[in-house]
Amino acid sequence: MAFVDLEQRGSIGILTMNRPEALNALNDQVLRDLDAALDAVEANDEILVVILTGAGRSFVAGADIGQMKDFTSVQAKKFGAYGNSVFLKLENFPKPVIAAVNGFALGGGCELAMSCDIRLASEKAKFGQPEVGLGITPGFGGTQRLARIVGVSNAMELILTAKVIKAEEAKEMGLVSHVYPAEELMDKAMELAIAANAQVAVRQSKAAIRHGLQTDMYTGAAFEAEAFGLCFSTEDQKDAMTAFVNKDKVTSFKNR
Repeated sequence: MAFVDLEQRGSIGILTMNRPEALNALNDQVLRDLDAALDAVEANDEILVVILTGAGRSFVAGADIGQMKDFTSVQAKKFGAYGNSVFLKLENFPKPVIAAVNGFALGGGCELAMSCDIRLASEKAKFGQPEVGLGITPGFGGTQRLARIVGVSNAMELILTAKVIKAEEAKEMGLVSHVYPAEELMDKAMELAIAANAQVAVRQSKAAIRHGLQTDMYTGAAFEAEAFGLCFSTEDQKDAMTAFVNKDKVTSFKNR
């Protein structure tokens, strides 16, 4: 994985987009490396939470224009479809994923951040979908996720004007949860990523939210009921509820 580094710190896996000479721009190889890195994290039972960030002064500045500029329509569709498949894998990844957006998150970079579950930003971060200024549409899910996250009007404005916004405006819009000084960003992400809660419940909650966003309330509620019921077959539920009734608290979960 030449362009995506995986570091494990206890129960936290840190994925770093590492192509700083190109501001971590996404080409075929970077997408393949991210795809492989996600498989490696999923297979590692010791990793419970993932932090995704970028090397250097960029999170991901976008897709690689140098690669894309001579694409045919068929090649562009194939590239977009593969990028979308990787980002959908990330969005539906069984373990929680926190984006620590340290710099430029433009185009494919904004789309990558939106595929994560929680987004934190450095004060230096910038967000946008500037594709129409290059004669194309967003290609990795931007037209779909942005409207779901910040509302249709905000999404239309950002995408149709190619506007780039700073971190504080992104927070006001709901695109990110928190904005921190650059030197504090990773520490704050690590604090948030401490895997203290029951992981079966965490993963089932994430799956229920993701599923519900794609369907109607009745179907989503039924999915939630399944997830709720499943948790009652776990040791964690038995231990935590028994402790609660006894006016005690579980200090660590078995995650089973």
